[in-house]
Amino acid sequence: MTTTSPESLHIVCPHCDAVNRLPPARLREQPTCGKCRKDLFTGAPVDLASARFLKHVERTDIPVLVDFWAPWCGPCRTMTPFYAQAAKTLEPAFRVVKVNTEASQDIAARFAIRSIPTLALFQNGMEVARQPGAVDANTIVSWARSKAR
Repeated sequence: MTTTSPESLHIVCPHCDAVNRLPPARLREQPTCGKCRKDLFTGAPVDLASARFLKHVERTDIPVLVDFWAPWCGPCRTMTPFYAQAAKTLEPAFRVVKVNTEASQDIAARFAIRSIPTLALFQNGMEVARQPGAVDANTIVSWARSKAR
């Protein structure tokens, strides 16, 4: 099977939500947003709510790893530092985001989130894998890489 690399990737800015186009080779060069001039990758999970979440999932060409969580959830709080550590490893090959299911109940309902924490991997606007339960950073990284197409 032969895969060709796209000429450019669409990456949604974690700060201003502008859609940026850049060659895949530039991902590792600390690219900045063409609109707000801030870094496109911060090495930390991006907190997203309803409309912002959909834009990032639907318009970003790299895989989007999502942690569905809630502030009252003990396992979610336990996994938080591991998820942040995984973000440092996975970016810029992945966009790493968090969705508070209490604040974004519409997103939780739309994607049928029944337990938290739940990791979900999206590519091309579609969910391609899901993993419920708290896990450590190495497990997050290996799971995300194994499920990305």
